[in-house]
Amino acid sequence: MTGCRMKFVLAVALGASLHIGCTPDDAVPSDVREEQTAPSASPPVTEPAVGAPLVPADRDGRVALGLEHDSAWALYQTLLDRADGGTPLAPGDMPDWSGLWTRVGRPLYDPEQEFSELTTARLTPETLAELEQRRALSAQGIEYDPISDCSPPGFPRWLAIPFLRELIVTPQQTWMTSETVNNMRRIYTDGRDHTPEEDAYPLWYGDSIGFWTGHTLVVHTSQLRENIFHRNDPRHSDQIEVVEVWNKVDDETILADAWAYDPVALLEPWYVRQTYRQVPNPDRRLRVTYWHCSENPNNVVIRTDEGSSQFSDFTFD
Repeated sequence: MTGCRMKFVLAVALGASLHIGCTPDDAVPSDVREEQTAPSASPPVTEPAVGAPLVPADRDGRVALGLEHDSAWALYQTLLDRADGGTPLAPGDMPDWSGLWTRVGRPLYDPEQEFSELTTARLTPETLAELEQRRALSAQGIEYDPISDCSPPGFPRWLAIPFLRELIVTPQQTWMTSETVNNMRRIYTDGRDHTPEEDAYPLWYGDSIGFWTGHTLVVHTSQLRENIFHRNDPRHSDQIEVVEVWNKVDDETILADAWAYDPVALLEPWYVRQTYRQVPNPDRRLRVTYWHCSENPNNVVIRTDEGSSQFSDFTFD
């Protein structure tokens, strides 16, 4: 295939479904690829110019901020109060989040977690036992990732998945798209509330509302499906809710602070910071492509009797 390299991304390596794609050879530089497995120091976050800082500048302070609140909604309301209700974006003052982005850090939900650690989350006994059992089986080569059959990664796992993504900002909505299974989040910043309880049901990416304060985006997401945070990470229930604070801190870096609350799976909110780097694309050859597993018959993955995943009728023909 002229001008392209084949990406054969094993689920064990990056926590994604088995997938073969094509990307220009020189589109993703080596320093960006290396950051996929090594965390880097995060630049300081630019805080709103007026009023008290939205979130603490230090990690311990951000962890403490989550612990001060009993729920994600309570934290979101505190941030909304600190921002004096937020400020709608004006067409003449829009943050520039254009271009292609990729998440950097270890292939775990918490990019600062060591591979030797079970998790950095404080889990309920049942969730901890399930994770320990799943990790033990994984060490024996027995594991089945829910996305092996090309189901969506879901949220909040979306924050930590690899591959290209685009962040499309408009005054009333922000769309966060990823090449992985063509998924997209819609974050409504037009003042609407969440879907009424009588109409709500669990969704892969939940229901997200938010507000802007300066060029900082604050998001609350609820109505999520039960899932896992990431491969070899804990499970979460459908009662999980998440607050995010997004900032573009320089021309090449966007940071997202996230606090996950789940009374079923977590003993306390799980705080993580995700880092996204802009992928150089000077000749505009690199594009987000459509992902359809049936395009390659070798992408058909089945669950074996022992509980692991395997290709169905794999062939090089």
